[in-house]
Amino acid sequence: MSSNEQQEVKNLTRRKVLTAATGVVGAAGATFLAVPFVSSWQPSEKAKAAGAPVEADLSQLQPGQMLTISWRGKPVWIVKRTPRMLELLPSINADLRDPMSEASDQPAYCQNEYRSTREEILVVIGVCTHLGCAPLYRPAENSADMAEGWKGGFFCPCHGSTYDLAGRVFQGVPAPKNLEVPPYRYLSDSVIRVGEDPEEGVA
Repeated sequence: MSSNEQQEVKNLTRRKVLTAATGVVGAAGATFLAVPFVSSWQPSEKAKAAGAPVEADLSQLQPGQMLTISWRGKPVWIVKRTPRMLELLPSINADLRDPMSEASDQPAYCQNEYRSTREEILVVIGVCTHLGCAPLYRPAENSADMAEGWKGGFFCPCHGSTYDLAGRVFQGVPAPKNLEVPPYRYLSDSVIRVGEDPEEGVA
């Protein structure tokens, strides 16, 4: 083999080595580049936690007051109803679209007159069932900014939907359903866990 031929073989071998090395580095680079994208497709810890049950201490909640907590990125209202509020609920059944909550969303254990497991405590998701707006809490009878005969409840200023103090929607408003009741259970007399059914706490 002549010296020229030997030189060409060396050059060819060198090119193959360089090409292979470049390919390996490129593949490794692509792998490093892909890692951040793959990681970004996984739910963050915050996103995972957003679906987890949340707890609330009701020990300081006074009759007539409302506590707001967040579950799955939505406000959850916890209202401690007074005896008067409970007394008024049956009196407005005829004015409601779904007084027995037959077409609305709630756990089976909350499909009752009070839409709750304890008469005095209401737990609902504070999102209007019309277009997802945030209603306002208007608990007082005959509130000055409400229609005559108002017996307390929730008012959505966006499109005028109204709900009573069991989260039941009135007739003649845009909202089609009662406010949703999330799953929940009591851990004690004063602590509630939203996002978990009572059966889930049984060993």
